[in-house]
Amino acid sequence: MTPYSDFIRQDVRLVLLRLLVEMTAYRANSSVLTMALDSYGHSLSRDQVKTELHWLAEQGALTLQDVGPVMVATLSERGQDIAAGRARVPGIKRPGA
Repeated sequence: MTPYSDFIRQDVRLVLLRLLVEMTAYRANSSVLTMALDSYGHSLSRDQVKTELHWLAEQGALTLQDVGPVMVATLSERGQDIAAGRARVPGIKRPGA
């Protein structure tokens, strides 16, 4: 993986967390998150979004539930801290000041 693709992946992960912060009940399905990422300039396939959601779940930033063809992601307290810059996780871009 190139350094540029690492930068993009880290940004995608931060944007996913920030999107969940803004969602009602801090949760959204993978289809909605895919469309929202596109509006932030990240054109990913649904499979790529699901892969990033699984990675974020492994880090404890969110929980996942399979609901038919989509996954429902729910932000965790740790995920809120990461999105706000109060916690740092290698592989997730740190938000700007």
